[in-house]
Amino acid sequence: MEIGWNNSGAIFDLDKKQKRLEEIERIISKSGFWDTPGESKEILRERTTLSGIINSWQQLHDELEDAGVLLDLAVEENDEGSIREVSEILDTLEDAVDKMALARMLGGKDDAKNAIISINAGAGGTEAQDWVEMLFRMYLRWAERKNFRANVVDVQHGEEAGIKSVTFIASGPYAYGYLKGEIGIHRLVRISPFDASNRRHTSFASVSVYPELSEEVVIDIEEKDLRIDAYRSSGAGGQHVNKTSSAIRVTHLPTGIVAQCQQESSQHRNKAIAMKVLKSRLHEHEEEKRAAARQADHKKKEEIAWGSQIRSYTLHPYQLVKDHRIDLEVGNVNGVLDGNLDPFIEGVLLSTSDSAKT
Repeated sequence: MEIGWNNSGAIFDLDKKQKRLEEIERIISKSGFWDTPGESKEILRERTTLSGIINSWQQLHDELEDAGVLLDLAVEENDEGSIREVSEILDTLEDAVDKMALARMLGGKDDAKNAIISINAGAGGTEAQDWVEMLFRMYLRWAERKNFRANVVDVQHGEEAGIKSVTFIASGPYAYGYLKGEIGIHRLVRISPFDASNRRHTSFASVSVYPELSEEVVIDIEEKDLRIDAYRSSGAGGQHVNKTSSAIRVTHLPTGIVAQCQQESSQHRNKAIAMKVLKSRLHEHEEEKRAAARQADHKKKEEIAWGSQIRSYTLHPYQLVKDHRIDLEVGNVNGVLDGNLDPFIEGVLLSTSDSAKT
């Protein structure tokens, strides 16, 4: 019995990736490589990504060859137990190949970058602010499942409960590529824990995702176009975290884009992080002006309310999460809210890939 590999290796351009990896190794070995830390960091990140792809593919190839040898022996000896074992191995390998095929779809120029995620409460008052906190936890749990690092940049707590807005950075391979499909309005339907009459409420929150720019990307910002405000960091319920005005809010006056950071004790550090977020948002703003596809994705002028949601999370009168773009429905709402977002993320990526082919 013969097992075919379907020549899938060619799909992943392994020869091209191997040549690029060899080129990177030559660049790293040259004197002066560390003279430009920002560029060096990006090259090292690319080396890590390429090495991971090549090693994973080689491992799959070796495991398939081993399975072929085991199958030949099992057939020759009529060993049904070993044949079942090979079948299970092949199922596992098929899943692994599918995941690598999914990774191929993350080919956008910014897909490999870290992601800056902002979540803002929309219609729904305190319920919406509680919904933002739930979404925030959902993305943190997803990042944890991916072994990504999540650093909070800014949190604005609600007066009664929940979070008005939060911005954090998810750091990991292809974080932006995975999360860019989360851009849009997320709707929650449930019995409100803040309503004494136990009525059903609908809440909305918007999710924005931007690629974190590498240090060598230059965004020209004139000082006269900025307003920089310092204020006191605060926690839930207005409790002051410290008594100094270390938090920073930076407003880009021509566009009205705002970035702020209050997570560090140093005003200088908070300003540096806020400027990084601002530059990423300005970069994305310019990209949106040039690319109709991104304008459609972000829908910046859409109201955070009825009719504009990309995904609905229903907790009452039944339990269901539905992505309206791909008609994917999942009944395990608690699992989704605990970070199991991959079916939706992968579904959107696959849908985008299929659309590009037609």
